Amino acid sequence: MPAAPIDALLLVSFGGPEKPDDVVPFLENVTRGRGIPRERLAEVGQHYYLFGGRSPINDQCRALKKAIEDDFAAHDLDLPVYWGNRNWDPYLADALREMRDAGVRRAACLFTSAYASYSGCRQYRENLAAALEEVGPGAPELTRLPHYFDRPGFVEPFVDGIVAALAGLPEGSRIVFVTHSVPEAMNASSGPSGGRYVAEHLDAAGVVAAAANTAASASTASMVNTVAERQGTPAAWDLVYCSRSGPPSQAWLEPDVNDHLEALAAQGVPGVAVVPVGFVSDHMEVLYDLDTEAKATADRLGLAFARVPTPGVDPRFVGTIRELVVERMAAERGEAVRPSRTGRLGPVWADCPAGCCPNARGHRPAVCGAD
Repeated sequence: MPAAPIDALLLVSFGGPEKPDDVVPFLENVTRGRGIPRERLAEVGQHYYLFGGRSPINDQCRALKKAIEDDFAAHDLDLPVYWGNRNWDPYLADALREMRDAGVRRAACLFTSAYASYSGCRQYRENLAAALEEVGPGAPELTRLPHYFDRPGFVEPFVDGIVAALAGLPEGSRIVFVTHSVPEAMNASSGPSGGRYVAEHLDAAGVVAAAANTAASASTASMVNTVAERQGTPAAWDLVYCSRSGPPSQAWLEPDVNDHLEALAAQGVPGVAVVPVGFVSDHMEVLYDLDTEAKATADRLGLAFARVPTPGVDPRFVGTIRELVVERMAAERGEAVRPSRTGRLGPVWADCPAGCCPNARGHRPAVCGAD
């Protein structure tokens, strides 16, 4: 039986506390099933208390939802936009109930993670399956939009940010791409054949560092000169990690951004353009791990420091979201689709195949792909 037409977009995100009293309950949601004492969660929550007990992520999702709605309206795409979180209000089940009550039959899901991994994709698919079970009959059918790390509208804001950052840094400064660390085992099993999390980040970082753009359509971004041509001096780059949260006995992706800054300073590098390439918006990992901790490390070491913005609500990124929706709708109508892509990894799968980004703690039902 052919799939029902897509009649809504669901923005699927992580969620975050919005006041001090939310912090520990939010962290309990995040770490549920891991046996972490409440006292330890209160210690971890200090990151949030430094910012008034409020994560910026929900406000950023509200802004992104509004930007998507405005973009859809400007391009005559009559599609309502909903939003649900994994760990805090509005929860995914609440969003699905709202959609069911509005008569939505089938929705495309956009995950606020551009890369393949268990925590960035499969876990959301499991969360959605659990939410559908909670809502019960009448809940909409869901399909996932593909990862977008290789889309011009995602990478180009980083390119512009790097050019602006290097313009204010000393000659010989280095580009430091940063993403969320995950267990090495999670990276090893990410994607259909493994290693996809790091591979996609390296691909995106390489594209951004070279400012390459292979857009196939004049309606998307046109060819951009390299950073060297625009800035006058080529800058070397590295991919590093932040926000490790596992036990010391567990191997996580390294190096940590702070350790890497120490190494660069020892090599005589005069400054760094820090690029949060693993993040869609400036949420807590960016504000605390980079703008607070990494900036303090750079100041202590005498490294000039500039942090490049995330895509956020940049019109190019918002336009990419519309393109993902339109492409999926066209493909389901049997039309030829030629997405604009950068990098060298090739086409991204539309639906997650069986065994993609497995749950290390055991099988749990998932939607938006093969279970």
